[in-house]
Amino acid sequence: MSNLIPRHGGYRKLKSFQMAQLVYDVTVRFVGRYIDRYSRTKDQMVQAARSGVQNIAEGSQASATSKKTELKLTQVARASLEELKLDYEDFLRQRGLSIWNQEEAFRQELVDRRCSSADEVAEWVKEMAGSGRNGSGGQDGLSGQGNDGREESTVSTRSTSSTKDYSGLSANAALVLIAVTCSLLDRQVERLAEDFENEGGFTERLYRVRSAKRKRL
Repeated sequence: MSNLIPRHGGYRKLKSFQMAQLVYDVTVRFVGRYIDRYSRTKDQMVQAARSGVQNIAEGSQASATSKKTELKLTQVARASLEELKLDYEDFLRQRGLSIWNQEEAFRQELVDRRCSSADEVAEWVKEMAGSGRNGSGGQDGLSGQGNDGREESTVSTRSTSSTKDYSGLSANAALVLIAVTCSLLDRQVERLAEDFENEGGFTERLYRVRSAKRKRL
């Protein structure tokens, strides 16, 4: 039966799953600080982040009998994170905060930190905010004191040294983590497509097992 039902369900070891889980944890903390508790955006962002995690897990488990389902669910996870990415970009755009470009040094610094928890991401945000470097600004939605769900414009506070506002830094940090996760999922989808093309799915394996059994009889 080992040829018919391959090993499956090891999603917790997938780097894509680990990163998607980190994005989910960061998002839950972010929206809790910065998005109105009654806003549909809050629920939508959390649901999109959760969908990324859940579909990777479900796809991995389904791979035992359907590579096609695994491929489809992995693509759903990727699409959910793309939706979440747009929500973070909207957050920044609507508040007049910049979105880091590919050359922004902060991006690579966060990637190199290899954070494994929302607490570690929050610590990085604190360090960058306290370094005096000119990031994108914004209230620290991950580690700073929350505003009880009230959304504030940072335009008037960016030039006030006595007011610390790190939401732009936090939102951009989340975007970096999403980008890393999406890149991992893109490679995962490509590999799954190649495996399906070369090896087929459950029906093909079942045919090969039955054919081999007939030859032995």
